[in-house]
Formats: sequence, C-alpha cells, structure tokens
Amino acid sequence: MFLPSPFGGGDGGGVFKLTEEIMGALAVTGGEKTRTRPFPAWPMFGEREEKALIGVLRSGQWGMGKQIDAFEKAFGAYQDAEHCIAVTTGTAALEVALKACGVKPGDEVIVPPYTFIATASAVVHVGGIPVFVDVEPDTFNLDPAKVEAAITKQTKAIIAVHIGGRPADLDGVVAVGRKHGLRVIEDACQSHGAIWKGQKVGGIADIGAFSFQSSKNLNAGEGGAVVTNDRELGERAWSYHNCGRVKTGAWYEHHVLGSNHRITEFQAALLLAQMENLEAQTQTRQANGDTLTKLLVEVDGIEVMRQDERVTRNAYHLYVFRYKPEAFGGLPKKKFLEALSAEGIPCSSGYVPLYRERAFTASRDDIPFDSAFYGGKVDYAKVSCPVTERVCADEAVWLTQRMLLGSKEDMEDVARAVRKVRVNCGELKG
Repeated sequence: MFLPSPFGGGDGGGVFKLTEEIMGALAVTGGEKTRTRPFPAWPMFGEREEKALIGVLRSGQWGMGKQIDAFEKAFGAYQDAEHCIAVTTGTAALEVALKACGVKPGDEVIVPPYTFIATASAVVHVGGIPVFVDVEPDTFNLDPAKVEAAITKQTKAIIAVHIGGRPADLDGVVAVGRKHGLRVIEDACQSHGAIWKGQKVGGIADIGAFSFQSSKNLNAGEGGAVVTNDRELGERAWSYHNCGRVKTGAWYEHHVLGSNHRITEFQAALLLAQMENLEAQTQTRQANGDTLTKLLVEVDGIEVMRQDERVTRNAYHLYVFRYKPEAFGGLPKKKFLEALSAEGIPCSSGYVPLYRERAFTASRDDIPFDSAFYGGKVDYAKVSCPVTERVCADEAVWLTQRMLLGSKEDMEDVARAVRKVRVNCGELKG
C-alpha cells in the first residue's frame, strides 16, 4: 500500500511505502507508540531569569519601579504600539480595556463563543452584557459577516479574539465597528508577536489585551498588558489600572473609580528576561507550524486552518486542526484524541461553547439588565451558534505551543501518528 509522502522525496518519486510503524497496531490497543521522546518543556528559563529575579529582590523596590517602565516600553515597541500598560492578568487587561472604551453597566459587547471564559466574564465584571456571535468554520475566529446583525442600540464594543495566535479578520471586524461607531478591542491574550498585514496585533484596532499566564508564549506565571496607539485610550487605561489616578495629578488625586491592577517588579523583570527569546521562539513556532501544515494537509480527514495572505505571522500559541469523523469511519473525536495521545502526541479537544458553561447558564442574576439583542432578560440557555457547536463537539484538535519549539523531526512524528490513527482507525470501531 502506498500513500503520498508528507515528507517530500522518499521512495517512488514522492511516495513512501507504509512502514510497520504506521501499519502496526495502535498504541491504544497495545501496539508500539509512534513517539516516546518528550516534547520541549515549558517554561524555558536560565541564568538570565535567575539574575533578573534576584536583582529585584536585592534592590528593595519590588513594585512601581524601573523594571515595569522598561518592560512597558519594550513590549509596546515589540507589538507596534505607542502605549503599553502592564497589569496583573490577561483578564484584568480585558477589563481595563473595556473600561477605557467606555463600556458601562447595561451595554452590550459582541464576543465570540469560542474563546477562554475571560473574554466574556470580563464584560460581565464591568457590568456589560456579552452577546455571542458565531465564528468562521475555517479559522475559529469571530465571523465579521455575522457581527452586524447582532448590533443594537445598546451595543458599545466588539471583541475580536485572535484564537491560538492566529489574527482575526481585523479588516472585516474594524470596518463593521467604524460603520456603527463601536469600539473594537483585540483579545490578543494568545497572540504575542502575531502579525496582520505587516503590523503586530494589539494596537491595530482601538485597544488590545495580552496575557502572560503560565501557558502563554511570553510567560511570567501571571500578568497582562493593555496596548493601544490611541493616546486618550492609553491614559484612560493607565488611570483605571492605577486606582483612578492621573499621570499629571497628585498621588491622592483620583478622577475615576479605578482599581489596583499594577504588576510587580518581579514579574516585569522576568518578562524582560523572557522577551530576549520571544522573537526567536516565535520564528521557530512559525516555521514548525508551516511544516506541520504541509504534512497534515496530505492526510485524508484532517483539515488545516484556512491560509490567508493577510496573516503575515501566526503566533501559534496553539496549533489547531480540524478532524473530520466521516473520513475516519465515523470515529468520534474523543476516540481519535485518545488514540493520538496514546501514540505519544499530547492533544486536547479545546473549548466548549461559552454560553453552555455553567457560569452563564446556571443563573441570570449576574446580568440584571435587559438586553435589546436578547429581547429582555438574558437567557444563554437559548443561545445557539451552530459553527461553534460543531467545532467543539466534532472537529477542533489542539496541540500546545511548546510542541512547536521542537524540531522538524518532531513535526514529522506528529504527522506520522495522525496518519497511523487514520490508517488503523478500524481497530477502534465497535
């Protein structure tokens, strides 16, 4: 039996003969694993990070100091943004961005349902009403074509999430926002270093939010940042993150009801040290992501994300592909994931639709305002976004960013394992 080679060259002018490794029994049924070596560990750190933390410790200034200032300048410049405000978490970054954009209690904010809960919970925390709009089937990002129908007199803003590090269609989303006088917020929490049409994400729309949580491509355990190229929004964000102070005012002068979302010097120093490797790591992820795409596109029943020339660079916080059960004899995605994991390839199913999370369905008391979009009291149990539901139940497969910090051979192992499950999926029926 012969299949097109995803590796190029090989026997027979571009094909290779299936090996016993591929034709043999699946690991989940007692066969040999495709891969036994571990993928790169995360986080990656060394003497530079150790010195940075000890330096802050011995300085005696553990907050509101030079490390924070230096990081804000460095990260803002890296993301092509004139203004950067470091905050405690990515969730805090979203809340600060929403407040800076003027979102008030009772305002509606359009969000995709395929994202981490913070995208929507941040809206609730500032008193807003999340309005869920479905995603594109081949990017898993907010579908601009469906946004306009969700806009009402209560709509204040749109949040475009760059899922997995792939930029959302900012052309489409921003155009809708500008047409209706709405603020557009980039949830860039997974997309450090991602580039849309030659510009880093975060500061392309009105304002952007980043996360530095443990799994993120730039990591300090926790932390976040708000970035913007709008001076007024930047000043508002700074005020909201710093107890409502103003930069030109006195220490005990508060113009708005802000909060304390200030990052520590320890986190800032660690982030500065981690930034030394960020660009090289991002390029490695991009190269390995491109390689893996070329390998997987050859596997029947596996669909890669849509290729879009406007996406100059995908940050690949996640490598996501689509599993098509019908090409695997109807094998449920759960069984596919179990088989692939058993072959030594860590993978997961990803999100469930946000509006089906208990946090949104159990009680409506957290959102006391009537909604023009939902026609009164909000009841998320009645919401349905068909693309998101299909993606979550049947299609989405996730690989984490640390796997893309390995070698080309590591990517070949991933493709070989996927192909092995495809060829031997009959073992899992019944």
